[in-house]
Amino acid sequence: MVTRQKFSIFKRLKSFEHAFNGLLILIKEEHNARIHLFATICVIFAGVLFKISLNEWIAIIFSIGLVFCLEIINSSIENIADFIYPEKHEKIKKIKDLSASGVLMSAITAMIIGLIIFIPKIIKLC
Repeated sequence: MVTRQKFSIFKRLKSFEHAFNGLLILIKEEHNARIHLFATICVIFAGVLFKISLNEWIAIIFSIGLVFCLEIINSSIENIADFIYPEKHEKIKKIKDLSASGVLMSAITAMIIGLIIFIPKIIKLC
């Protein structure tokens, strides 16, 4: 039988603390996340500079969020795999490669969205 806990605002706030700690761990420990963060800062700067539309901001923000979400999931999978089986293993490699490919696909998609938004604006400057 499952026992239900009473709602606690303190526990809900504590869960945010854990989530923000996870973001700090991501930025401190994952090199690719720092690359994504740098790209995010550059894209936000470019968005402000070029005064992109609301719909363009929505596409950019969604793309940034997707890349970071998949980077978090990928990092979690890699950490779990390394914890469970620290030695090299073909099945673990396959799992990690598949997980990394999700991040790659989201980053490529984000890049394409960025190019669609920013190339016409850059061409107008020339």
